[in-house]
Amino acid sequence: MENSSSISQNRDEQVCFCGQISATRTSWTENNPSRRFRGCRFYGRPDAYDYFSWVDPPPHPRYKNIINGLLRKANNNRNVEIKMRRLLKLHQIVIEVFMIEAIIVHYVF
Repeated sequence: MENSSSISQNRDEQVCFCGQISATRTSWTENNPSRRFRGCRFYGRPDAYDYFSWVDPPPHPRYKNIINGLLRKANNNRNVEIKMRRLLKLHQIVIEVFMIEAIIVHYVF
């Protein structure tokens, strides 16, 4: 793959052929969890360049296992939190329905 960047005066910044400083992003894939990389700032657009370079070295296999395990736990916790919020909202709706029914029964009978 052709290197489509040049090094700017600041060692941490790399300029893509599009003329913009490359964007530093973080990969959250299973093979490269929390590994930073640089790419064209316009990634995803038709006019983006294919510039790509890793900032960090490849993660150690043990590190990948730990990070991926933590990410799975965080996703599971997030799913539990979402379910609990839905149940709480449903509980609030049920209480409101019972209160409305009590008011109707009180005034109708």
